[in-house]
Amino acid sequence: MDFIPVNEPLLNGNEKKYLCECIDTGWISSEGPFVKEFEAKMSAAVNRKYGIAVSNGTAALEVAVQALNIGEGDEVIMPAFTIISCAMAVTKVGAVPVLIDSDADTWNMNVDEIESKITSKTKAIMMVHLYGLPVEVDKVLGLAKKYNLKVIEDAAEMHGQTYNEKPCGSFGDISTFSFYPNKHITTGEGGMIVTDDEELAERCCMLRNLCFRKDIRYVHDEISDNYRFTNLQAAVGLAQLERLEEFVEKKRRIGRFYTEALSDIKGINLPVAATGYADNIYWVYGIVLNKESSLTNREVTKLLAQEGVGTRTFFWCMHEQPVYQKQGLFRNERYKNAEYLARKGFYIPSGLALTEEQMKSVADKLHKIL
Repeated sequence: MDFIPVNEPLLNGNEKKYLCECIDTGWISSEGPFVKEFEAKMSAAVNRKYGIAVSNGTAALEVAVQALNIGEGDEVIMPAFTIISCAMAVTKVGAVPVLIDSDADTWNMNVDEIESKITSKTKAIMMVHLYGLPVEVDKVLGLAKKYNLKVIEDAAEMHGQTYNEKPCGSFGDISTFSFYPNKHITTGEGGMIVTDDEELAERCCMLRNLCFRKDIRYVHDEISDNYRFTNLQAAVGLAQLERLEEFVEKKRRIGRFYTEALSDIKGINLPVAATGYADNIYWVYGIVLNKESSLTNREVTKLLAQEGVGTRTFFWCMHEQPVYQKQGLFRNERYKNAEYLARKGFYIPSGLALTEEQMKSVADKLHKIL
């Protein structure tokens, strides 16, 4: 039985050609020319003036938070249901994540609950687009304007997605992307920050590189980490970016196939195909077990693994993370929809290298199990 991985990237474009150029010229470090070219083309693709490439998506969030001078005691509103990188970027600087429950249908944070969580300590809203559909951006931007808040847009999973025909990554003060292998554009590991603010861009450039002073190298007025991005990574990213439109279309084909193939299974809820502001980009194809099913997501993923199908459960909620419970955060907080998604949601193979034969096999195994 051949195992079907949950994700396999597609690397059959100019990746090898550009990597060979790096090796032939000796430009493999963060000083190489592909880095600047990738930053320029990626930022242009999302209608931003500046792009700052970093070592991964987590680094992008951490630099973004620091660049906005968010610090001790500040509050940042964000979803309860997301990857820990979002909360970690906030807690690392001594700020406090303030959590919002999920919308049961789109799986994004319920923006109608944000205003009630705004206090005099609120400094920013972290708007995280999840799994294929964007957050209701206009509502978030309206609240940010009303209360003079910064907006960090986490578009890690949204390469090629739009909100009301404007690219995700173009909203708010600063936006971030991830280039992990399961993203529409991958560099193995990697991330990028994009913004229209020149001063903010310069600060991000400094923060990604140990905060070297401009006038005197090896002299530092602040502490930061080494978040640099290599020319090798940028070479792969550039080749991937050249095919983004093609990749988005393939993801949507995968989404349409699974929706048709799985629509007769009664114990599951399938992803929303479209909202009034976006068509699903199916970063991954997520499934949520509904109340007709007595199984948990972990039980289903174990059964699928036995059938040779790779899966991943959904994110675990921030208020239920043991590390934050030990720190006394989110005490007695509950987020009903987020908790349900964390226990009942999972996603099936949907990488760009997935074949139609593999998709049929996955659908057959799901029918067998569910």
